[in-house]
Amino acid sequence: MFMLFEFMFPIIFVIVFGMIIFQFVTGIGTWHKNNQSPRLSVSATVVAKRENVSHHSHPNGGDPSGAHGYHTTSSTSYYVTFQVESGDRMELQVSGREYGMLAEGDIGKLTFQGTRYLSFERV
Repeated sequence: MFMLFEFMFPIIFVIVFGMIIFQFVTGIGTWHKNNQSPRLSVSATVVAKRENVSHHSHPNGGDPSGAHGYHTTSSTSYYVTFQVESGDRMELQVSGREYGMLAEGDIGKLTFQGTRYLSFERV
């Protein structure tokens, strides 16, 4: 049984570490691609909005066993789908403030850079 643990622990460690590195490299690649993309302003309509809420449980008092209970934190990501004049749609992540200011059916000028939302001005 102990031999199995000695064999599996390094493999799991390498897999988890590899996934973290992959996410980091992917994020840097997206950031770089967005920076190289032109800033575009196009006529667009807000056609949909959605939220993605993720929950995380953490042990209280820093006790990894959870003997003192757990507390939960959550984070929310906000997304808005815009439809441009050609009929194409794009979903962009926006801040909570921008999300609250936009309503489905709003028409205006969308400014974006790659997959990065910059602004939306109603007409």
